Amino acid sequence: MLLAAAVFPAAPAQAAPKVDCARMKCLALTFDDGPAPATTGKLLTLLKKEKVKATFFVVGKAVEKRPAVLKRTYAEGHEIGNHTYDHPSLPEMMDQEITQQLQITQDAIEGVIGRRPTMFRPPYGHSDDRVLGLAAQEGLAQVKWTATTLDWSLRDTEKITRTVLKLARRNGVILMHDTVPQTVAAMPAVIKELKKRGYQLVTVSQLTAGKPLRAGDKFP
Repeated sequence: MLLAAAVFPAAPAQAAPKVDCARMKCLALTFDDGPAPATTGKLLTLLKKEKVKATFFVVGKAVEKRPAVLKRTYAEGHEIGNHTYDHPSLPEMMDQEITQQLQITQDAIEGVIGRRPTMFRPPYGHSDDRVLGLAAQEGLAQVKWTATTLDWSLRDTEKITRTVLKLARRNGVILMHDTVPQTVAAMPAVIKELKKRGYQLVTVSQLTAGKPLRAGDKFP
């Protein structure tokens, strides 16, 4: 039986506005592997300036090292997801190990922002029914992507910009990494062009508001 996503009283200081993605042209920008020591802060400054909300799938180990960055991310209205504690391939692990990866990260995030995420992204996209079932027990829905930029491999600002714009489509979920400096450098041009094309840049929860994700769900 799937568990309903929990609701917590804590709320970001700058909550994401309501957007009707059934009527508007929406796109979710998502960033994995942070919070990073320098690049995440630069990205947050840009997103705030552009009035754009994004979703950050964070690694528990990085949260422990940089809680202030995560606290700022949440306070500025961005969505936080679980990306495990130290980024292993989950299907290769025992049940207890998978649960521990998720639980420790949930605890770390809750300790900083006052609430537990309701979604997770499996490292490398590696998942199966067993992983999904264990995540559901932790109150988590699984969120992957419609397209990945492979920015960690490109490491080139212009190539990343072109790739994002090529992959963008209505109701899409774009995978990027706030740990890649060239990705953060590409975002001003990316956001400017996406807005020009009529996209509303939203969080995953805004994108799925018409059918809210529940624990054990898979998206997209």
